[in-house]
Amino acid sequence: MTTDLLSSSQVNDFDYVIVGGNSYIRHSRAKVLGGCSSHNTLISFRPFEYDCQIWESLGCKGWGFKTMMRLIDNLRNQINPVHPRHRNQICKDWVQACSTAMDIPIIHDFNHEIREKGALEQGVANSTSTPNRTVKSVNVTLKSGEKLTVSPKTETILCAGAVDTCRLMLLSGVGPAQQLRDLNIPVVHDLPGVGENLIDHPESIIMWELNAPVPPQTTMDSDAGIFLRRELPNAAKNHRHPELNPKALPDGTIADIMMHCYQIPFCLNTARLGYDAPLNAFCMTPNIPRPRSRGRIYLTSADPSVKPALDFRYFTDPEGYDAATIVAGLKAAREIAKQAPFSNWLLREVAPGPAVQTDEQLSEYGRKVAHTVYHPAGTTKMGSEQDKMSVCDEKLRVRGLSGVRVADAGCLPHHDDHQPHVNGFGDWRAGRGVDCHGGGVEGNGRTEVVDYADAVIDLSTSDEMRRSRPPPPEPVDRLTRLGSAGACSAAAYVSSATWHDR
Repeated sequence: MTTDLLSSSQVNDFDYVIVGGNSYIRHSRAKVLGGCSSHNTLISFRPFEYDCQIWESLGCKGWGFKTMMRLIDNLRNQINPVHPRHRNQICKDWVQACSTAMDIPIIHDFNHEIREKGALEQGVANSTSTPNRTVKSVNVTLKSGEKLTVSPKTETILCAGAVDTCRLMLLSGVGPAQQLRDLNIPVVHDLPGVGENLIDHPESIIMWELNAPVPPQTTMDSDAGIFLRRELPNAAKNHRHPELNPKALPDGTIADIMMHCYQIPFCLNTARLGYDAPLNAFCMTPNIPRPRSRGRIYLTSADPSVKPALDFRYFTDPEGYDAATIVAGLKAAREIAKQAPFSNWLLREVAPGPAVQTDEQLSEYGRKVAHTVYHPAGTTKMGSEQDKMSVCDEKLRVRGLSGVRVADAGCLPHHDDHQPHVNGFGDWRAGRGVDCHGGGVEGNGRTEVVDYADAVIDLSTSDEMRRSRPPPPEPVDRLTRLGSAGACSAAAYVSSATWHDR
């Protein structure tokens, strides 16, 4: 779906600028209703309890597991399960190979609760909001010259995503004061965390040539996945990372590797390194569920038509945790490939190939061919008042402003261990005014939606307001699969379990 939707480049993609230096990744941003949640593979997961405990330990009081489950339960509806005729044999064999090689169970319904023995400690940090300013309405000047006044009945909720919400705030004078002054943008409110703490799920790739064509019974190019654990149980309690896990909460056996399988040659970055691209290919893509590298989004111009710069800084964490996770994932993929009957499908390993064996070689290869699972988050993160880089309080209110909240993946202070799609919807629902126990947000639940895309919104009390908007994008064909959620056509997702890199 991703490759089909974005094949026409700028017609369907905003084509934002990706800062080079450690990656050749093109981070596409879809021009369709629903944004990037529509061009991804529609996989849907509830958050792990540990993710919510970390959020609360970072000052996001009220965002515990029970609260998130209540928010997400309100989003549920009925969908038709994938018909057995779409469950092709190669993915069934791959799922079984994962279970055999890693000694982990098969989960036949990956939205069903996975129960583990043991318990995790939970800590909550107190948080209070800072004094807020007051703003009651904004003036809008359209490109046609028409002037409008937008007056929210209750408050303004920004939900343009982790890339565009912070961009909108920066263009409006809310962000790091010096960065704004350097671009001659009047500083409305100095908020240093806007655009910082950019987190993503990078992934690498290992590719095989098949000895037969891919079975046609499939609905998607990515049909199954696996969760793995490479570190020892509760390893997080021994890591001292105040910015990631301030209470050193133990993490049990929560996954620290996730891997999809793809029945197409993911060959853009491998081809750049000289690898061939067989017609019939099978790929595994290990990614980093809990990355430690942090990037940033920043403006290069005060002109709203100039795209922001995205600097993900992949694989730059000082400990080398992210790179080591990719190496472990590549090794696990090779173990899976040895298991029959899945191994009977494979003709040869194309990339990285048998010549690449040592950890150093695998690390260099894995970083050079890395791409992304398209999960940017964290650029307007929630946090305690003591965290000077937090943008929002635990009620999603922008610190120092009155009547403005953020409700998208930018609020996540720490990445969850899987696709953040559902958590983003949970944030949005909370932002609409669903009360969260012990914190979170309050309100009447009424929402007026105003399109603020590619706009500069004056969040001060000034009467001056400019909204500059480019022509609407070209229409795109309706995607017939948008109605499905998590439409994996394989027999199952493979569960998380402890597996140690030997």
